[in-house]
Amino acid sequence: MSVAKVDDNRKVTTHRLIEMKQRGERIAILTAYDYSMAQLIDQAGMDVILVGDSASNVMAGNVTTLPITLDQMIYHGKSVMKAVNRALVVVDLPFGTYQGNSKEALASAIRVMKETHADCIKLEGGAEVRESIERILCAGIPIMGHLGLTPQSINKFGTYTVRAREEAEAKKLIEDAGAEVSIIFANNPKAILDYTKTVLNCDIHTRARTKKLLLNSGAEKVISLDEILTKSVDGSGYNDSYGLLGSNKATEESVKLFPINCGEFVRNVQKKLMDSTGKHIEVMVYGDGAFKDPVGKIWELADPVVSPA
Repeated sequence: MSVAKVDDNRKVTTHRLIEMKQRGERIAILTAYDYSMAQLIDQAGMDVILVGDSASNVMAGNVTTLPITLDQMIYHGKSVMKAVNRALVVVDLPFGTYQGNSKEALASAIRVMKETHADCIKLEGGAEVRESIERILCAGIPIMGHLGLTPQSINKFGTYTVRAREEAEAKKLIEDAGAEVSIIFANNPKAILDYTKTVLNCDIHTRARTKKLLLNSGAEKVISLDEILTKSVDGSGYNDSYGLLGSNKATEESVKLFPINCGEFVRNVQKKLMDSTGKHIEVMVYGDGAFKDPVGKIWELADPVVSPA
């Protein structure tokens, strides 16, 4: 987290944020809606303070962000700006003040900047609000984008779960962000080092060899599947008996986990079968499950990580 140094209390500007990004520095952002909280956050050295339309929920007790008005956002923006000396302050444009009418969007943005003295405005959406974004930028007003989970669209999506899981929505998110995705095919794993020095190493059987090769060739960090979710993260996301190595996708939102200690696992299963049937049954664990051949209609076990007993 970026925290202001004793000798660095200069005002944070959009130019300074660009410099921080170019240097690879982390940018710390917190939300405030009033003078007292904004003062504490600014003194703590936050780089950016967001006056979010979530004030609708937090300060007014509404179920969604939709009811808050432009006048109310300006009120919260004024309160925050009175307390801030260093941080860059961003004020949300509320629902209904920029969608569908770029002239109204510019008028809303100008009111926020003139009446609050904020440094930047924020709005939700991509291509569908492009005209509003272009008009506001042409007026010299900086914009913070907001893609992915967009609370102002709650009635469209019906849920606050993570967006862009489906291919079409993921593609739109990438395009809205102005980003490009490249897929590089190469027989030599070292080819990835031309693009990044941080690598997620997803092969199974040769992971140790691949990791060693990449590190010896200049990679700064290489993480393999057996190193992911090896400890609890905020009380979740960890199982001491099952891990990602050898696992595969079960649904769009879940994976089937592979036993960490396969030998012990299959022996326990075999013992339970013996106790219940009186028969010695061979037990094997296959990492990638099974698939049905589309031509022969035969079920086959795929790419096994085998632990027989």
